[in-house]
Amino acid sequence: MKVTVLGAGGWGTALAMKLFEKGYDTYLWSAFDKEVEELNSTHKNRLLQGVMIPDGITITSDLDLAMDRTELVVIAVPSSAVKDVCKKLLIYNPLPVIVCVSKGFDEDNGDLMGDVIGKILSTEKIVILSGPTHAEEVSRDIPTAIVAASEIEAYAKFVQNVFMSENFRVYTNTDVVGVEVSGALKNVIALCAGISDGCGYGDNTKAALMTRGLSEIAKLGVAMGGRFETFMGLTGVGDLIVTCTSVHSRNRRAGILIGKGMSAKEAVDEVKMVVEGIKSCKSAYLLSKKYNLDLPIIKTAYDVLFNNVNPRAAVTELMLRDKKSE
Repeated sequence: MKVTVLGAGGWGTALAMKLFEKGYDTYLWSAFDKEVEELNSTHKNRLLQGVMIPDGITITSDLDLAMDRTELVVIAVPSSAVKDVCKKLLIYNPLPVIVCVSKGFDEDNGDLMGDVIGKILSTEKIVILSGPTHAEEVSRDIPTAIVAASEIEAYAKFVQNVFMSENFRVYTNTDVVGVEVSGALKNVIALCAGISDGCGYGDNTKAALMTRGLSEIAKLGVAMGGRFETFMGLTGVGDLIVTCTSVHSRNRRAGILIGKGMSAKEAVDEVKMVVEGIKSCKSAYLLSKKYNLDLPIIKTAYDVLFNNVNPRAAVTELMLRDKKSE
């Protein structure tokens, strides 16, 4: 079977390697000729230190070549680029199953990535693949568990069978909204965890932040139509733990820099990678207004990121809010 991964960043490359290990004819596409040239010449992705890309993976910027007769497409570009990639796919019919591993919201209207793909491509063959999965570890065959979510269970099971291996365990779920909201909002809380670390706060602070942050993720997710139990699983608490605590987390790294005094833009420039949590924070704040929800951590993160509120002052304000029961 031929499979195609669109997006040659760290996650896209790691997933292409997993698919190649399963014996599939694997294509890895990038829109950037320079990136393709570097990957083909070095067999290394700078985001995956110490890992060699197998020779058998075809790395190309030719979308026609990548899409020709493929039976599975993985969209692994930043959330801001999902629309553009989908528009490029409009000429290919019939479309295969589309797997989306991009996490975030449409900045224009707050749509989740599955909705963005479905609206543009007019397809229901969409599976969201999400969970506590740092690319750096997946590429090194470290045991990992993930969730394939689709409203149509048959497509989720198809993707489960495609990806499942001895070191990559795949569960299925039909709660697409819950899975996607978890994946988008955990980046916001990870930014906050990094800010806490950058301010010099401790484990107590981070534990409180993660726990109350999970409550806010679930509150917004349920309001949007997700199931509460999803937020207690791999894509909820699992992804939150790994993103808030790992050295691999770019959102946490950016947060640390912000906590030390950098602006959001300066932190992103320093990290030199996409920091999805910043854009997702803005979307989450607007969605909280839409659903009339009190999400104090998300609101405070928004103020720090977009209104230049001092992080330490923001924490003090959070701590001194009106008393309440848990």
